[in-house]
Amino acid sequence: MQRREFLALAGLAATWSPLVWAQQPRVPRIGFLTTGSVEQTRTSMAAFYKGLGEYGYVDGKNVIVEFRAADSKVERLPTLASDLVGLNPALIIAQNSLAARAVQQSTKSIPIIVPVMGDPVEDGLVASLARPGGNITGLTFIGPQLVPKRLAQLKEALPMASQVAALWHPAAYSKVTTQNMINEAESAAKRLNLRLQLVAVQSPDGLNQAFSTIAGEHAVFLFPSPMFFVARGRIVELAAELRLPLFAIGKEFVQLGALVSYGADIIDLNRLCAGYVDKILKGAKPADLPVEQPTNYELFINLKTAKTLGIDIPAALLARADEVIE
Repeated sequence: MQRREFLALAGLAATWSPLVWAQQPRVPRIGFLTTGSVEQTRTSMAAFYKGLGEYGYVDGKNVIVEFRAADSKVERLPTLASDLVGLNPALIIAQNSLAARAVQQSTKSIPIIVPVMGDPVEDGLVASLARPGGNITGLTFIGPQLVPKRLAQLKEALPMASQVAALWHPAAYSKVTTQNMINEAESAAKRLNLRLQLVAVQSPDGLNQAFSTIAGEHAVFLFPSPMFFVARGRIVELAAELRLPLFAIGKEFVQLGALVSYGADIIDLNRLCAGYVDKILKGAKPADLPVEQPTNYELFINLKTAKTLGIDIPAALLARADEVIE
């Protein structure tokens, strides 16, 4: 090739290269905001990445996931949410209702997917489950509505129990959702002849003090809360130290040593939310994507813990268990 022809081609390439690059498809960014730490969210993130893979998405290849963790400091959520919004992502995963409210305050346009919502309607996140109506959608684990049933299971497992401490996190949900949950718990406790001692826990640092006030109770019952789920290891340890039967909100507690849990598979909801990611990246609007509800609830029982505490779990309850840890 003559030098004159080479220089002409080089000049053409220099002229058109920016345009060619501009026409390349932009790799969408996905924000991910969690209330816990990186370590505490590891299993949830693994489930999320697994879900993305099921739809052909790979972080760093055809999507970029921007992760932010509040390290159980709720006051950090607004700043982290604003940080993610500033990146102008295609969508944001707000892992639970707490994170969702923070992102909701930062953007009304960027799609928000919430894998683990308690009562999204009462919390003001969506207009209805069937027609969310705004920029938020996702999945609900129906945690608050399960409180009466979980208390009934406690009474079935411990028929002689009359005093139960119920730990709750004031910031977990809206005031309306929280009050509804407390009202339902108190009504159920009355029907079951249980005296319910409500103990508020503001942060993980308050767990030690909370447990020190309930040492004389017959059992400890957890209201659903992202904070409790993140701090499940410490909660199980404290209950064990006081030899208190612990009735929890997910199988992960029972796997660590809690006595009984009943609810949806919280970790798997993070995998399932990838379906929303796929739909939104392909042009769907959150307002038109119904909030999904669990189709299966799991009952887990730790017989090893029961034996340690000298508790005989009724055969009828054992028969209904999805898994019994021995």
